[in-house]
Amino acid sequence: MHTTKPAGPGHSYAILHLLYASALVLLTAAPTTAQAQKPKVRAITAFVTIERATYKETFAEALKKLRATKAAVERGGYDVQTIRIVTQPFWQYTQGLSRQQALAFMKELEALAVKENVDTNIGPATLTGREGAAGIALLTEILCNTQALNASAIIASDGKIHWETIRAVAKLIKEVSARTPHSRGTFNFAATAMLAQQAPFYPGAYHTGPGGQFAIGTEAANVVEEVFRSTGYNPALAEERLAKAISAHATAIEKIAMTAAKDTGWTYLGIDVTPAPSKGASIGAAIEAFTGQRFGASGTMTAAAIVTRAIRAAPVKHIGYTGLMLPVLEDERLAQRWSEGAINMDALLAYSAVCGTGLDTVPLPGDISEEQIARILGDVATLAVKWQKPLTARLQPVAGKRAGERTEFNDPFLVNATIQPLP
Repeated sequence: MHTTKPAGPGHSYAILHLLYASALVLLTAAPTTAQAQKPKVRAITAFVTIERATYKETFAEALKKLRATKAAVERGGYDVQTIRIVTQPFWQYTQGLSRQQALAFMKELEALAVKENVDTNIGPATLTGREGAAGIALLTEILCNTQALNASAIIASDGKIHWETIRAVAKLIKEVSARTPHSRGTFNFAATAMLAQQAPFYPGAYHTGPGGQFAIGTEAANVVEEVFRSTGYNPALAEERLAKAISAHATAIEKIAMTAAKDTGWTYLGIDVTPAPSKGASIGAAIEAFTGQRFGASGTMTAAAIVTRAIRAAPVKHIGYTGLMLPVLEDERLAQRWSEGAINMDALLAYSAVCGTGLDTVPLPGDISEEQIARILGDVATLAVKWQKPLTARLQPVAGKRAGERTEFNDPFLVNATIQPLP
């Protein structure tokens, strides 16, 4: 019988040395967090003031500067998802038009936006709550007859809740959900509370100034997940590492933006370093990597606070929400946990006390009443005023669907989920 001679001490040492050398190569080759996972730039958002007679020229100028900035950011190693244009409130440049004429102009504006592949926001239907219901009535028609325009309504500002606006917005949400295919129109609308001007994220972005400015919003759920997976439930270490990773990317992006501002002559306003999720990068999965449990379990609040503090620690010019976002239907893991009943509106509002979420892309039964919608909006506004922080309500009732049934959105940005009963 053939036997193998036992390995001697020298042979064993050689094997150990080879294993050690291989491990050392792997360790030295392993990228750091900042190298391994880069956030995407969700939006480079320009703020412009248009006139009906010259809006095409204004858009052309803005697009030239947006595309130059986009190219600069991409040369710096960061993918850019969208370029965006925000106008002043639409009712300011549709004054004197009939509703039919205003709607026709909005369709022209939409056609230009689609042609140029630029996401376009026409601002809020109201600013102070004293403008009356005319703007909201017109916006209802715009949302029902267009697919590519975003808009909002301000339900709280300057420490005051605009209750009349809330009632009008509840009517808008109900009507748009009933009149658009699969109730998709509500995705392009948000009610905002205590949100300052010039935030880069949609649909709440707005401005009332002269224009010629831009801001940047990031999509960094992947960065959060990588850090949390490396630390597990170690709050101090997780916050330290996340703040370092976020700051490294935020300062790099801001440096590029400031150079682009000099080159284009536009004013750089700041960066919203929000770890916004997408279908491919889940903030829900990131938080579960930290807690080791389902999203919504104990520890979720801690994770939300850690992310928000890490964002705000970045040494950059902050703008917008500057906090964690939890959009239910834009995040596969959050949509799953919503379907399972692990989270609900009360939980999301609770997390809003330590982050910047509000109620974003929340699916609701189609038979919800205007009064019920108004009460939900009132809760968001009340919380925003209490804590003096920006919150958003993007509510999505689904016509013809009841609690226990699934949504049927056919949209690249939305995940379908099971509709839960109203509390």
